[in-house]
Amino acid sequence: MAKTHRIGITGWGSISALGFDPWQAYQHTTQHHLTQDAYGNWLGRLPFAAEARVTKLCVQNKYYTQVDRSVLLAITAAEQAMRMSDWDKSGGLGIQIGSSRGATNTWEYHYQQFEGNSEIGLSPLASPLTTLGNVSSWVSYHLQQGDMVVDHSVTCSTALHAILSGITWLESGRVQRYLAGGTEAPLTPFTISQMRALRLITDVEDEPYPVRALDTEKKRNGMALGEGAVCFCLEKDPEQAYAYIEGIGFSTEWAGSPTGVSREAGALQRSMRMALNEAGLSTVDAVIAHAPGTIQGDKAELEAIRHVLGEKVLISNNKWKLGHTLGASGGLSVEFGLLMLLQRQFIGIPYLAPREAKAPETIMVNGMGFGGNAVSILLRKGA
Repeated sequence: MAKTHRIGITGWGSISALGFDPWQAYQHTTQHHLTQDAYGNWLGRLPFAAEARVTKLCVQNKYYTQVDRSVLLAITAAEQAMRMSDWDKSGGLGIQIGSSRGATNTWEYHYQQFEGNSEIGLSPLASPLTTLGNVSSWVSYHLQQGDMVVDHSVTCSTALHAILSGITWLESGRVQRYLAGGTEAPLTPFTISQMRALRLITDVEDEPYPVRALDTEKKRNGMALGEGAVCFCLEKDPEQAYAYIEGIGFSTEWAGSPTGVSREAGALQRSMRMALNEAGLSTVDAVIAHAPGTIQGDKAELEAIRHVLGEKVLISNNKWKLGHTLGASGGLSVEFGLLMLLQRQFIGIPYLAPREAKAPETIMVNGMGFGGNAVSILLRKGA
């Protein structure tokens, strides 16, 4: 597919278990940022400084004490992105920040309220505050701008789908700037229980790496949930950008399984080929894999990567470090790739055999989700 425009990332912001200086966290190449709760669950929680920033929002605005935690994370990331890009309020802004599970904390709270006080009834705020559409709309309210404001859920590739939508809107000419990203606050009892029911959650107690994403020798699934949000400022044909999106790809599995993952990861193969074709490349320097730490999912993705990009491509992942942030995870992988491009340093995985690595110039970011959707985004360092 011939491209008519070049989409650049001119700013971004994030909040996760890595705090507000993710590159410094990545420099500690053997240290993960997961902690255990009282029940032994490994979780990627916000560190103190990041938690304080979220709390400050609630102090500044009384309405923010009522919205879901996923909204507060999205606002925090959006603030950073807008400040980094130095965007004004000239209009023509699209905002799309998705979430896999939506207002998880708020929904569980109101359901417990209903169960315990069914005769009294629910709060009138229960419906508006638990709808998925309240994420981007609250971000728009906080920023006091945004013309086309929309939310979506495409499970674990949600943030990457927001970027795809942003590219499409920008290329259409109907918006001039686009704030795209994902947010997730899934560290709730019901969500953790769902992942346990799927037998995905790690139960490691005494090993240095409770999540061993991309380790093909592991004998059991080992995923850890994490919370976080990330937003990117996208522009069409910017004079300068931190990185350019050279190619995008997308497809869907037709496996028919509960998770939508096939052994061959056919959808991911198609999405990677689509991104390469758009960029006019046959391979890339490195891949940031989705790899949640499950046996089947990790093996299928590795097989797809090797089939499309060959045996020599460098592969990395960040879920062993900060957990699986579901709808925000693909966006945090894009941030990881951006940082490696800007710092001219490949960051590998400590429990896998090290490989000789040069400074990457092109990086493919993969995202996969329940239902079989797959997205690939190909990044090249900006000038």
